[in-house]
Amino acid sequence: MIDEVIHIFLHSLKDSLKILPFLFVAFLIIELIEHKFSKKSKKIIENSGKFGPVVGAFLGLIPQCGFSVVATNLYVTRILSLGTLISIYLATSDEMLPIMISNNIDITIILQVLLIKLCIGIFFGVLIDLLFRNKKTSVDYSICDEENCHCEEGIFVSTLKHTFHIFVFIFLVNFAISLVMETLESSLVSSIFLKDSIFGPFVISLLGLIPNCASSVIITELFLNNAISFGSLIAGLLANSGMALLVLFKYNKNLKENFMILGILYLISVVSGMVIMLF
Repeated sequence: MIDEVIHIFLHSLKDSLKILPFLFVAFLIIELIEHKFSKKSKKIIENSGKFGPVVGAFLGLIPQCGFSVVATNLYVTRILSLGTLISIYLATSDEMLPIMISNNIDITIILQVLLIKLCIGIFFGVLIDLLFRNKKTSVDYSICDEENCHCEEGIFVSTLKHTFHIFVFIFLVNFAISLVMETLESSLVSSIFLKDSIFGPFVISLLGLIPNCASSVIITELFLNNAISFGSLIAGLLANSGMALLVLFKYNKNLKENFMILGILYLISVVSGMVIMLF
């Protein structure tokens, strides 16, 4: 048993090390995009007006680790509408994109995921703004930069740190999944996550709501290991918004509103995942 665990450990480490250079390049590109466009994105979204959900969904697709957090701060200060916030949450994929790119996943699959998330983000963002029209209140900018994950050490050092952290997550998740796969039959693992069930999105969306980049890593790795369906992948990634929900509950004092946003995000994610599994 110990020899088997060691074998799985070394195999998982080898597989994870293979994608390390690609992961570094992906994050280097992401860091360049983020440092160049983060302030511009904030200004664009602030001035988007009634087109906020459309602009927000497009900007949410850009792999900027702190954009959903910035959007949350802008919503708490009532600069953004509820629909715009939801559209950004739905479009955000956290670590999905660099992981899929690093694993040489077919570009058509990646584009499908991004396009689906974009369309769902725009549709429900616009719909929510039609149903809930937020009245703007006094603006308080004191929290707007407190939770940003912008690193001050420079792009290269920031890239190294981000690459290392996600590499560790990927390795641990790979090891855990491989260990479970070896211990249990793959069909049993798939049944645990309800891979072939219409109710799979219920489970994976809950996983996506966890306010940590680990959730997007786990969801993506489960899909890459054929443990969940494409519909469940979409549901989990729609629900995932990085650290944004943590910031929302920390700074927005209206708990009823926070739980309403949480419920809306979960409901949209589950329904969208189920519809994709049906069609």
